[in-house]
Amino acid sequence: MSDALGSPDKDLISVVIPALNEGRNIGRVLEGVKRMMSNDAYEIIVVDGHSSDDTVRIAERHGARVLYDDIGKGSALIKGLNAARGNILVSMDADLSTDPKEMGLLIDGIKIGYDVCMGSRFMAGGRSEDISPVRKLGNMFFVFLVNSLFNANYSDMCYGYRSFKKSVMKKLSLKEKGFGIETEISIKAVKNNLKVLEVPSIEKKRVAGEPKLRTFSDGYAILRTIIKNLGRT
Repeated sequence: MSDALGSPDKDLISVVIPALNEGRNIGRVLEGVKRMMSNDAYEIIVVDGHSSDDTVRIAERHGARVLYDDIGKGSALIKGLNAARGNILVSMDADLSTDPKEMGLLIDGIKIGYDVCMGSRFMAGGRSEDISPVRKLGNMFFVFLVNSLFNANYSDMCYGYRSFKKSVMKKLSLKEKGFGIETEISIKAVKNNLKVLEVPSIEKKRVAGEPKLRTFSDGYAILRTIIKNLGRT
């Protein structure tokens, strides 16, 4: 079915993609999403950080609904998820690192009754073709910290390929404006006793353009997110 705007219904799936200067990648991402969703009712929301390239033009050409937010990845994701009209929400990246072909697992996880479904690069069947040794070590540390402090059982922490029931967004009450957003989701899902499923995912290498992640500053933001959520309900 088309991704044209229409009335929301329980079968609508919303795909939310934060983007900044991803003109060389976004077209292929959207083509892949549309192929995967061809038998479903869906909408695509691209939340653009006021790109200086042709990201917006390409997104609109592919029928995406474009919103704007230049505060940070978390802020953009929150805006897109809150604006989404589907009963099932999917978040993914705009740089071709998250493969649209894997979207079926994330959607099925929600359909069978889970509240949040998270792609994992570090469970059986998953891997990363892009992560550096330093980033991998940092992710392992944050996984250990969150699992220990919040009685969780995650295998991955800093990965944005996820799906949600629309109805749980109010419970998550997301606040993080930057790269701490995935960690906030993981922590609040546990603290709100949500049903969480991890599924294997293969992270691809960025095809073109500059990565937005800054290892140490974003790592500090993730640590700050963990500390802020200690003791909070």
